[in-house]
Parts: sequence; C-alpha cells; structure tokens
Amino acid sequence: MATFMDVHHGMNGITADQLAAAHRADLAIQAEEHVNFKQVWGDPETGTVYCLSDAPSKEAVQRVHDRAGHRADEIHHVPLTA
Repeated sequence: MATFMDVHHGMNGITADQLAAAHRADLAIQAEEHVNFKQVWGDPETGTVYCLSDAPSKEAVQRVHDRAGHRADEIHHVPLTA
C-alpha cells in the first residue's frame, strides 16, 4: 500500500456537514477498491478539500471518488513521512 494526498478544487462554501457527508460516501465504498481514507480537511473560503489515504494506486483512489460523486482534481503519491 502507498500513501496518497488528493486535492479537490471548486468546493467553495463547503460546510463541516457537507465535508463529513462526502467523507462518509468515500468510506462506504473504499473497501471495494482496497483504499483506506484516513483523514479529510476542507477550506470553505478557497474551496479546497484534501484527503489522505492508503491505497494500491492513484487510480483506485480516483475510482472511489468518482463513484462517490466528487472526482479529485489532483492525486499525489506521498513516498516519505516523518
């Protein structure tokens, strides 16, 4: 498994409840793609949302987001942590 940080743009005005609902949608189907979404952050002012996950590939992360209805604009492999 690898770690990924994905970024969603254009979610201006997102509320805490909307962020939690989007995260729950990912969690509901993540196992089907062998993805584990660990954390999500959002900034309503900039409309940027970040998701941290462990997954077999970027494509698996995107498939979950696509199916949940919020395609990621960027997905970055995070090879190092401290």
